[in-house]
Amino acid sequence: MTHLAIELPVTREDRRIARLAALAIGLTLAEAAIPSPVPGVKPGLANIVILLVLLEYGWRAAAWVSALRVLAGGLLLGSLFAPGFWLSAAGALVSLLVLGLARHLPSRHFGPVSLSVLAAFGHIGGQLVLAGLWLLPATALLKLMPVFAAAALIFGAVNGVIVARLLAAPATERRQSSPCTPP
Repeated sequence: MTHLAIELPVTREDRRIARLAALAIGLTLAEAAIPSPVPGVKPGLANIVILLVLLEYGWRAAAWVSALRVLAGGLLLGSLFAPGFWLSAAGALVSLLVLGLARHLPSRHFGPVSLSVLAAFGHIGGQLVLAGLWLLPATALLKLMPVFAAAALIFGAVNGVIVARLLAAPATERRQSSPCTPP
């Protein structure tokens, strides 16, 4: 009996995406351990990685990292295919679509902070739309909207400032301090 081995070539980009996805997954797991005073309100730490990937490597790489983060996060947190997983997936999808469109806006007016805020609003918007169609009545969502909008604005701005500072660091310094740099 012979074994057929299927070997898939692994590119440098595949390894980069895997490292960045691992970082985003780690931030997702860390964030899940932080208690939230309002259910559903989280700082979106993994979105820092997604935005960095978008700005440094493009939309396709950001989409891969985001999809891997959602899938692995759901699997590792025990929520794969549960309502929280679908809410996360909806938020990630809308956020990526918003970022894909916003990348074409003038960069002098739309930098990391504004892109992060737009992505945060896209994320919460995607989640609220799905929740409204599936889980909660629209009147309940309308009452929650100001809380979620404020959280998206605050956390989106903070995450955007972090991304802007990371991007402002010299490239050699970023590579040396990055957990994504190969040995």
